Amino acid sequence: MKAMRLFDYLLQQKNLKPTAAFLSYKDVRDNKWKSYTYQETYERVLKAAQLLLDAGIQPNDKVALISANCPEWNFADLAIQMIGGVCVPMYPTISKHDYEFIFKDAEIKIAFVSNETIYKKIEAVRIQLPLLQKIISFDVIKNTEHFTTALSNINANEQQINSLSENVNEQDLATIIYTSGTTGNPKGVMLSHYNIISNLNSIQQDLPLLEGKKALSFLPLCHSFERTVFYAYLANGIHICYAENLEKIADNLKEIQPYCFTTVPRLLEKVFDKIIDKSQQLDTVKKKLFDWALQIGMEYEYGKEKKDMLYALQIFVARKLVFSKWKEALGGNIEFIVTGAAPIQPRLIRIFTAAGIDVLEGYGLTETSPVLAFNRMNIEDRKIGTVGLPVRGVNIKIADDGEILAKGPNIMKGYYHQQALTDEVIDKEGWFHTGDIGELTDGKFLKITDRKKELFKTSGGKYIAPQAIENKMKESKYIEQIMVVGEYQKYISALIVPCFSYLHEFAKAHSILFTSNNDLTEQPAIIQLIESEIKKLNTNFGQWEQIKKFTLLPAEWTSELGELTPTMKVKRKIISERYRKQIEEMYT
Repeated sequence: MKAMRLFDYLLQQKNLKPTAAFLSYKDVRDNKWKSYTYQETYERVLKAAQLLLDAGIQPNDKVALISANCPEWNFADLAIQMIGGVCVPMYPTISKHDYEFIFKDAEIKIAFVSNETIYKKIEAVRIQLPLLQKIISFDVIKNTEHFTTALSNINANEQQINSLSENVNEQDLATIIYTSGTTGNPKGVMLSHYNIISNLNSIQQDLPLLEGKKALSFLPLCHSFERTVFYAYLANGIHICYAENLEKIADNLKEIQPYCFTTVPRLLEKVFDKIIDKSQQLDTVKKKLFDWALQIGMEYEYGKEKKDMLYALQIFVARKLVFSKWKEALGGNIEFIVTGAAPIQPRLIRIFTAAGIDVLEGYGLTETSPVLAFNRMNIEDRKIGTVGLPVRGVNIKIADDGEILAKGPNIMKGYYHQQALTDEVIDKEGWFHTGDIGELTDGKFLKITDRKKELFKTSGGKYIAPQAIENKMKESKYIEQIMVVGEYQKYISALIVPCFSYLHEFAKAHSILFTSNNDLTEQPAIIQLIESEIKKLNTNFGQWEQIKKFTLLPAEWTSELGELTPTMKVKRKIISERYRKQIEEMYT
């Protein structure tokens, strides 16, 4: 039997159930949901493959794909693979400099873009990109080839495409995903069909991906997490519905009523904060009932309702009278949510699981295709505060210095054009060095404690793990973003971007007058509010780990300004340099 390639899953589903709905999206013209069946998807993929062949793309050529999630993204991705090309996805939000670097490094010959904004970014540096032959747009842009129009005028040579597909090997490159990292130029992670398929095989053995069920998708497909999830959905016959945008997720959940979705912790934090805010408007009796249910939820532990009959009755009543409304807000049919990319607050997992919504935290890197560990559906294989059990077929061990090492079929082939960097992270025995510090709890559950390179020492010689402190501080609804500083200093301090929506409410309730966010962050009552929040959360840490001083900043950090990676990780070096004066003032 021939080894699987990623596009083979589409061929399988097309043959098994050609008329079943596969990809859905909201059509802005009439505000209605439209769907592509597996057969229709296959036909468009064939035409997109022919479009690439007619443009001169050959096996191993690199094709860029820059777009928000939409069916066209998948048509292009699968078409590139089917003719032996290599898909190079990129975030729509990165800078012109990053586009120029990636296009040159990957030797991009054709680029698919979604809209004029992205098109203009590339056009601005196109003179520096002699290998780029053509830009094809999903939107209609003047003087640019339009994807849908081009497909309507193409007759695909299925025999020629199948012949090329036959020559694609499971070990061939399927994609190069550029990770921005927190310093330096992006690195191109080379992943083969085999890398990704091994990972989705590991995932699907422990997730109930039931054929025909609906999933809402809104995490970027250019990120390895949602990309592998897409292939897992495809392999298992899940009906994928693409959210309109982040602002419309709440509406789309109610419309689609999905069975599952993947997310990042920040979105669940915002959902929870909105629920708490709405509870403030309840009458006295309902507010007391809500607060009681919340307290019951905060006490939740896996399996507690089986051991404690009183708690079982309490959680039953709480779910019936209060938590059922939470589930309705997520569409009513949600069975589980998978979260990754950043640590989630344990209290959120506790409360959502108590509400009957299983939140499964996982962990991985682009270099590992990406999943290394995740919490399973059965409660014996879940532990709050950890990222779960290692995935099947992957070995995890903790090095002497605490670094997490991994070995398995999902480990990347290497960094494109960067053999020295590859040798730094994959040792001679084949162990991939993640750069994360962790431990195995109960001998089997992986727990992440910090980034190896982010640990720093105070002048007293104490090690500080900033990420753990930052994650705890973000439990305050008034703290949106935070970066702990204090290397070789007597104490640690923090740069804080407050959550301005909540500060505005606080200011209104306390008759605080202000003219701008800058003005608001300088108000004594606001500074005192944040100080009290930090004081309360500081109690979770040793004396040397407690934040002694902080500075409030008037604007959020963004990836567009280079302060965050596209996956919302803080670029410490850049922020430290940009706010050097504010940091120095906390130590003078």
